[in-house]
Amino acid sequence: MIKLITLKKGFLLGSLFLFLVAIVYSCGPDAKKIEEERLALLQAQADSIAIVEKEKALAEAQKAAEEAKLKAEKEAAEKKKAEEKALAEKKKKEAEEKKKKSIKTYASPPTPTPNANGLHAIIGVGDMMLGTNYPSKNYLPANGGRNLLSDVESILIDADVTFGNLEGTILDSGGKVKRCSNPALCYAFRSPESYIEHYVNAGFDVLSIANNHTGDFGAEGRRRTKQVLKNANIDFAGLAGSDEYTVFEENGVKYGFAAFAPNTGTVDIRNISKAKQIVRKLESISDIVIVSFHGGAEGKKHQHTPCVTEKYVGENRGNVCKFAHAVVDAGADIVFGHGPHVTRAMELYNDRFIIYSLGNFCTYGRFNLRDAAGIAPIIKVYVDGTGAFSHGEITPIYQGKTHGPKIDRQNRAIRKLQELTQTDFPNSGLEIYDDGSITKK
Repeated sequence: MIKLITLKKGFLLGSLFLFLVAIVYSCGPDAKKIEEERLALLQAQADSIAIVEKEKALAEAQKAAEEAKLKAEKEAAEKKKAEEKALAEKKKKEAEEKKKKSIKTYASPPTPTPNANGLHAIIGVGDMMLGTNYPSKNYLPANGGRNLLSDVESILIDADVTFGNLEGTILDSGGKVKRCSNPALCYAFRSPESYIEHYVNAGFDVLSIANNHTGDFGAEGRRRTKQVLKNANIDFAGLAGSDEYTVFEENGVKYGFAAFAPNTGTVDIRNISKAKQIVRKLESISDIVIVSFHGGAEGKKHQHTPCVTEKYVGENRGNVCKFAHAVVDAGADIVFGHGPHVTRAMELYNDRFIIYSLGNFCTYGRFNLRDAAGIAPIIKVYVDGTGAFSHGEITPIYQGKTHGPKIDRQNRAIRKLQELTQTDFPNSGLEIYDDGSITKK
């Protein structure tokens, strides 16, 4: 029995082996081919993946290279820009240093101040508006404005004649406010009538009412302003047809005064023949003739005097040099300019004194007082009995939104006058010293 099983088992195992060999033998070539194809496919897939990875790596490398190039170009551009800026700043600084070196300054006059005996002292200041109750009383200073001029009163009263330009009107209420086509560039000023005492206490003798604010409140504004000034014994001029000039006497000397502007209702600065006619008349009936004008373009960009017809916001503001020379030729002895709201140069023409802008002197609340608009000179001119210039003095002042004029210890207006006069009128005939003294060259 066991032997039979063994034989059967041997037979069975042998048969199985032969069967498997037969299968392998019969299927071998196809399986090998399939395996080869499978391996080839795997290799192709691997090759494809390698190509993709290679292309991806190449793209990333190209992107990195482009980014590096852009970064380098940007850095180069920024470096070039920085170098150009540094060079421009260097050139600007060098130009400023060169300009400073070209401006002559003097610690003090080479000779003592001439004796004032026999001379007449006339003070001029620029634009004045001590506060307005329109459009709101919030634009009025504290304490009724009594402190606005206190820091400079002692200087202003120390003269035979003190002049200023009155911007706006003086009346408590009413009047027909002017229409403004552009409110951003248009203001209306109406100061309380009690404020006239501040002008009186500061020693003002004569005021110009020839400017763009004299008509802020119509005919009533002009009428009341003139009446208040007359009641205070302050002379004035500047309105066409009614108040073109005035004559008054101080310390035995007869002064003639006329004021001009390019604005409606004022004696026109652009009508030079009419201006000369008025001045000739004043010269014939006065000892000393003072002329003021409101002219020229406004603001920080217009500190220089171009000596051509100036236009500003579409308005012809006159040729101030041509005007000033013409009125001196006609008999004016002193010409005080105002209107640009910044200080301008001075000049000695035919031995007569001219300053082309006295800037903002006391303009409370509604005026731009930044930078150059916040500094100004008080000019004191000494003339002889014929009106010829002898010498002068500059008192530099500054003001802010909340206070009136104060003495400027930095002397900015003096330095500005030195710079502008030497630049704009190199043959002006005047020397301006660091202490504010003015003499003939």
